[in-house]
Amino acid sequence: MVTYPPQPGVAKIAVLRANGLGDLMFALPALGALRAAYPQAEITLLAKSWHAEFFAGISAPVDRVIGVPKCPGVGAPEDDGLSSAEQAELDDFLERMASEGFDLGIQMHGGGRYSNPFMRRVRPRLSIGLKTPEAVPLDRCCPYVYFQHEVARYLELVALAGATPAVCEPTLPVSDEDRAVVDGVLPWHERDRPLVVLHPGASDPRRRWPAASFAAVGDALAGAGARIIITGQGNEHDLVEQVIAAMSCPAIDLCDRLSLPALRGLLSRCRLVVANDTGPLHLAAAVGARTVGIYWCGNMINGGPIGRTRHRAEISWQLSCSDCGRNCLEGDCGHRPSFVSPVPVAAVLGSARELLTA
Repeated sequence: MVTYPPQPGVAKIAVLRANGLGDLMFALPALGALRAAYPQAEITLLAKSWHAEFFAGISAPVDRVIGVPKCPGVGAPEDDGLSSAEQAELDDFLERMASEGFDLGIQMHGGGRYSNPFMRRVRPRLSIGLKTPEAVPLDRCCPYVYFQHEVARYLELVALAGATPAVCEPTLPVSDEDRAVVDGVLPWHERDRPLVVLHPGASDPRRRWPAASFAAVGDALAGAGARIIITGQGNEHDLVEQVIAAMSCPAIDLCDRLSLPALRGLLSRCRLVVANDTGPLHLAAAVGARTVGIYWCGNMINGGPIGRTRHRAEISWQLSCSDCGRNCLEGDCGHRPSFVSPVPVAAVLGSARELLTA
């Protein structure tokens, strides 16, 4: 890795990172390193519109969040076309960003096939980003090789701008208002019980552990005195209901009932979070919760926990699709069976009990 000294005269930095919650958590150490290297600079995150609400009210590593309009490959699926009105909106946005006069632009949004042309149209004085072999180059690039831990990927990237890491694990502050959400969720006489959150959802069905397995863990931990909360979002209502229906012990259903700041507060007050490899798991780790994550082996390389004091990872080593038998490393067969269902309940429960009593 080549590390450059900080650039002179950098007053305005643009960072492109317009994707999901877990992706944002992985970028936090790199954003913190940028802040340390350029303490006086204004750092603008070009992101999803909800990122602004997420960072409101806490000490954030960025000064501004600007929502990116629909752009194929940058915040929208690559095969999504644009209407003439959407194309005009995107062109106007990029012209406005170019007029900002950014001194440094950093592309943290994948291998660069779509995001590097996007950053070039922002026209920073110096551009830095990730690059697959077929992507157009920026001024300085890190090779994008899929199997690399995401935290390390972005720390290596910002080193090209002279930003060296201050921390190697994502951390995020939580406000008193965020923490107070638990008071509105639990009856007063249950607030002394250890809180355990189960999050059975994931955007990719292949990363979902079975609902019955979550229910078995929930019952065992409830039997040991924990208060079980089930979280979810969007189209995960049916999945949350499956977990609750399979449980013998009562659980609190908070699916789609919390804002992202409120979820942040809830997770920070939990004794333990058991979840699939998805955004809320990585958010829980960043706000200080103990976690047990269920990972497919490939995702473990890219997104598994770095430390083991507060975190455990239970890993599935299944490589072949259970529907057609194709090795998933050879390409996407289009089927969506769970690749993590083989992870034993006993293994997850053992890690959960270990962390609860640590």
